[in-house]
Amino acid sequence: MRLGRLPSRRWSSLKVRAEAEATPTDDFDYPLPARAIAQQPLGDRSASRMLVLGRGGRPEDRQVADLPSLLRPGDCLVVNDTRVRAARVRGRVAGRPGELLLLRELGQGRFSALVRPGRLLRPGAALEGPGWRGAVLGSWPGHPGGRVVALELEPGVELEGIGEVPLPPYLREGLADPERYQTVYSVGAGVSAAAPTAGLHLTQGLLDRVEGLGASICRVQLEIGIGTFAPIRTATIESHQMHSERYRISPGAAAQLRATRADGGRVVAVGTTAVRCLESSPDGAGAVCSGAGDTGLYLRPGCGFQVVDGLLTNFHQPRSSLLVMVSAFFGTETVRTAYQQALAWGYRFLSFGDCMFGWRAI
Repeated sequence: MRLGRLPSRRWSSLKVRAEAEATPTDDFDYPLPARAIAQQPLGDRSASRMLVLGRGGRPEDRQVADLPSLLRPGDCLVVNDTRVRAARVRGRVAGRPGELLLLRELGQGRFSALVRPGRLLRPGAALEGPGWRGAVLGSWPGHPGGRVVALELEPGVELEGIGEVPLPPYLREGLADPERYQTVYSVGAGVSAAAPTAGLHLTQGLLDRVEGLGASICRVQLEIGIGTFAPIRTATIESHQMHSERYRISPGAAAQLRATRADGGRVVAVGTTAVRCLESSPDGAGAVCSGAGDTGLYLRPGCGFQVVDGLLTNFHQPRSSLLVMVSAFFGTETVRTAYQQALAWGYRFLSFGDCMFGWRAI
């Protein structure tokens, strides 16, 4: 099948640039028709289509259920097992509807948050609902709707009772089962403001098949916030300020990845958040150091990858740091061709859409 050229503004003429040269954000723009954005997950998580990027070859149309066959004994599949919190809280401000999107807990009942409407929820204002009050303490840099909010709950009221799991704004329909916006391996209390969406494709049965073939599953955690989903608003990608997110790599996970390397296995990340977590703590020998902290790591073309060899990832929004990251990982021309092919073949894009899989370009 011949790949037709899709109209794609400047991305279709993207040139490889030296790392030091400024790269226009327009180079990571492309036309994404509304019809290509998946509005609901498939009934079977692993039935999603998977565009496999062969080394130097044309993209191949497969299914997520085929993932185990692309791994070999000794490989390690790394998942981000964070759970999404009930981060969207709706109430009223000055007699009008408003909402908070709680991004990150700061301690003592305080959160960094995005608010709506921003013109009403300025410092000193409050959003209220039955049994709770969200007082705006100040602005939070990096987003026009960013605020620091103190959330006050009456005795017996819990966040899970007043909030809801937030879906991305491009999803126009609700979910009959909110658990479909959680991975099957998510654990603990909700701490993320969005799901690690590449992991939404995996089922326990598929993970069992991965282990049955001799590969292993490793769990790490990155608390997804605005660092992951904020669009690039600057003229060049180098000028974008990446927000920090918390990550944790347990001693057991670090030991598992060291053993993978010692046995000649490959490290395969499920999603860009797993990549960001692993590449934030390299040990210099292809594995990672254990620990916890904040990461502002911004992976873009010209940056090297020290840990991750393979990546399963969804199709990302235009002008996003996630699209920039996968372009750095697979190669900009490879990603451009893959996205054109996926649109031409009718792939479903974004959180509930299809995905692609491949190996690091360099």
